[in-house]
Amino acid sequence: MENKQVVTITEAAAYQIKEMMKQNEEEGANLRVTVHGGGCSGLSYGMGFDQEVKEDDTELDQFGIHIVVDKESVDILSGTVIDFKQSLMGGGFTIENPNAIASCGCGSSFRTAKDAGTPENC
Repeated sequence: MENKQVVTITEAAAYQIKEMMKQNEEEGANLRVTVHGGGCSGLSYGMGFDQEVKEDDTELDQFGIHIVVDKESVDILSGTVIDFKQSLMGGGFTIENPNAIASCGCGSSFRTAKDAGTPENC
């Protein structure tokens, strides 16, 4: 279980994640960050709460949140920053991935130079 900085969450994102954990009665859960095929550009991000840590997960601790990333997503997510931005229209998580070479208009789908994923029609 190597501990390289695959994903960084900002303090604002950490605060929001902790609030969501409380609302969903998931305090103490892991934040699982994944990449899976799909979306307009071929790959999509996923974030959710998970009580389980798998044997080949990469584990990180930031702002009191235990983050787990599956083996397949590590290279694709390496260097990614997850932030939470508030605006007049509400708030939402933003994901800045230095490996993404193309993304779609919705902002939740992307591809990398090494992995085109499985693009779908929007």
